[in-house]
Amino acid sequence: MTEFSFACTGVRADRYAAGPTLVFRLRITATGDTPVHALALRCQLRIEPARRGYGSAEAGSLTDLFGERARWGTTLHPVQFAQVPLMVPSFTGETETDLVVPCTYDMDIAATRYLDALTDGEVPLLMLFSGTAFTGPGGFRVEPVPWDREAAYRMPVGVWREMVEQHFPGCGWIRLPRDTMDALLAYRSRHALPSWQATVEALLAETPELPPPLDPLRALTATTGRSDP
Repeated sequence: MTEFSFACTGVRADRYAAGPTLVFRLRITATGDTPVHALALRCQLRIEPARRGYGSAEAGSLTDLFGERARWGTTLHPVQFAQVPLMVPSFTGETETDLVVPCTYDMDIAATRYLDALTDGEVPLLMLFSGTAFTGPGGFRVEPVPWDREAAYRMPVGVWREMVEQHFPGCGWIRLPRDTMDALLAYRSRHALPSWQATVEALLAETPELPPPLDPLRALTATTGRSDP
């Protein structure tokens, strides 16, 4: 049976894709000199947040995902990033190919929130491979690609930010339910506002300032009339 190994040698943002897309460069090695006619692969990419350190600003932005830093010893679980198919054409011994990964800037997705929280450094990724290989000299032999094939890669945060800036320059992105969008559109039309930014700014201007949160000790004093807890 042919043994396969995988390595990721680089990544780039696809400047010409219709939506946010990363392109990973893969090196695939097959043992022996048996021709590989084709590989039908399933590629799962996941983020392993425990494999890097975080500054105080990053830790604050990651609280909603992993809780307070004191709990990270038990909460920094892997985060699913993508799952994509890949067809690899024929080769013998070794080949390189592109793994095209469509991405999202939807901030309801855990991977997006994680990546958006990082300011610099690298993203620790683990790529998991499985699938079917068609091999054999002078004919076809079908072999499985074992599910335990994997490759670790540290993606520069700058590549992710470059990709986002190509499609959402200087912008954020949020997803809203249809009825909320309809209400916003009606508000925008009613006030003849020129853009969504102007619509949100008008709504924020109408929102009264909330009082600052009351200190717990002062709140206790106000309700009990005592200054000691």
